[in-house]
Amino acid sequence: MEGGPGGDAFGAIPFLIDSDVNRDRDLIVVAQRGTLHSQPNLACPEMDRFNATAVGLPYDAPSTGRGLVRAAKACRDRLTAEGNDLTAYNTTENAADFAALRKALGIKKWNVYGYSYGTDLGLTYLRRHPQGIRSLAIDSVVPPQIVSLPWAWDSAQEGINAIFAACAAQPACKSRYPHLSRTLTQQVRRLEANPLTLTVPPPGGGTPVKVVLDGGTLVNLLVANGQLVPSADVPAALYELAAGHPERLARAQAAGATPAIGEFAHGLTHSVACAEWVPGFSKRDVLEAGRRAFPGWPDSVLAHAPQLPFEHDLCRVWNVPDRTAVQRVATRSKVPALIITGTFDAKTGASWGPFTGRTLPRSTAVVIPGITHWVVPQNPCAASVLLSFLARPTAPDTGCVPGVRPKPFTIVP
Repeated sequence: MEGGPGGDAFGAIPFLIDSDVNRDRDLIVVAQRGTLHSQPNLACPEMDRFNATAVGLPYDAPSTGRGLVRAAKACRDRLTAEGNDLTAYNTTENAADFAALRKALGIKKWNVYGYSYGTDLGLTYLRRHPQGIRSLAIDSVVPPQIVSLPWAWDSAQEGINAIFAACAAQPACKSRYPHLSRTLTQQVRRLEANPLTLTVPPPGGGTPVKVVLDGGTLVNLLVANGQLVPSADVPAALYELAAGHPERLARAQAAGATPAIGEFAHGLTHSVACAEWVPGFSKRDVLEAGRRAFPGWPDSVLAHAPQLPFEHDLCRVWNVPDRTAVQRVATRSKVPALIITGTFDAKTGASWGPFTGRTLPRSTAVVIPGITHWVVPQNPCAASVLLSFLARPTAPDTGCVPGVRPKPFTIVP
């Protein structure tokens, strides 16, 4: 079960095979409804093109928000004009697809593995359609009863603080990069007051692009969890920035200038988020959660949930009904479960794994130090725990976990 929501599940096949999950069993990878290889595909090229230009705009400026909402409305108008019912793209229907597929394939029992949004989906599937599920493995956990825009600030705080604590535990990193939390706050405040504009080549090379680094951009580069700035480089990047050398962060931001147009299903993302994650919490709730997580940061940064800026405004034009009554529910089950989280995960904080296990009495929760979002492909120990769980769901071998240590941080002269 792919993350996102809206990601391309087939693109994950190489990572899954490298993790050996198909060594002793068949692997079934499903393109969720609305995603790239399903029909219809709820891609939003309009939003992809806006996001490509947004690397050169202030992250949280009202004008940037208006541009994002216009792009979303253009996509929504096109999708609905094509006859798509966006209310049908939700986690309840998504889970029912998997239940129907198992029956159609004539499979008596199967194991279910999902990461990120795929854990929200997997837990919903287990709650609503437990028949035929031999075991459930969830990686980087999004608890359906908890997920919301304010929750994103809690996870950001946990993941970022874990990186800083790991640096403090490595003598070379602690000596070279002391006071990381204070440095981050200083840089968020400085960039928000006086954004930097640079022209830099994207990480893969090519034509230089204009990028803007403000406080919101900096935060979202960190929350992106190694996709743009590897966690081992975070302390160095912050100190370079403080010393007047923002190029490492600017190049990471430039990666967004060349998205794959039409591959990510933003239509599924916002149909789920606007129905299940946004309702019940106001813009003020998001701001207050941000203030609790990062006291002293500017309100203009804290007013936007990491990775989902201006989502309240976007959801007004996306216009799907509130589904929280049926979706914001804890899963209680005695089906064997494996719960894997990484301490450096700033998207789905590591502590939400053991939290979710409270209502899964036959679950095993493992927390892998020094790993960001989507743990199994990044860590051989996590992959071995998953394989042992598939073989023995009630008694997985977790013996390797205590020996895992975060990798050494990058030390620059």
